[in-house]
Amino acid sequence: MGIFTGLFKSRDKPTNSYDSPSYSYFFGRTNSGKRVNDRTAMQHTVVYACVRVLSEAIAQLPLHVYQYTENGKERVPQHPLYFLLHDQPNPEMTSFVFRETLMSHLLIYGNAYAQIIRNGRGDVLGLYPLMPDKVRVDRDQRNHLVYIYSRYDEANPNLKQQGDIVLQAEDVLHIPGLGYDGLVGYSPIALAKNAIGISLACEDYGSTFFANGASPSG
Repeated sequence: MGIFTGLFKSRDKPTNSYDSPSYSYFFGRTNSGKRVNDRTAMQHTVVYACVRVLSEAIAQLPLHVYQYTENGKERVPQHPLYFLLHDQPNPEMTSFVFRETLMSHLLIYGNAYAQIIRNGRGDVLGLYPLMPDKVRVDRDQRNHLVYIYSRYDEANPNLKQQGDIVLQAEDVLHIPGLGYDGLVGYSPIALAKNAIGISLACEDYGSTFFANGASPSG
């Protein structure tokens, strides 16, 4: 009985937990047998073209800081955030590259994250993108939102320690995509993985067919 009990025990039901990002539930093997994730999906020409066109279209739109006055709204180029948003959010990338990167994260993972760098007075000094697959959204003991960033490489120059790093909500710019709770978005790639998997399977079949001299096997 012990063997059969271990084989046929019921699986745990999924729970609503910010600790596991939504895309982790959906990336994986499809009905066609092909495995679809963020890397394999971008190898499909249609997915790559859609992500590139949408990301570049958003990145080239003008981004200004406005303030409301009695006569409507007007630009505020002298605002401290104007240079960061309009020109250069950090010394390593322009505003175009920064917004293009965040938009691509939003289209692939369903969430876009950026770390907010501040000085001792709380003024914003820079914005650095964070890889969405390394960020988990959770709540602390006071029920406040926190972002847990898993750092096991040297990708982020602003963090020195390794492991799971807790970032407060005021230190993270989070742009969620479509989701059920309004806090964490679902990956469009993961939700459409079966359609993408069929296309990848067709490409592999066509490649094998022509590699065999256009002769069907058997």
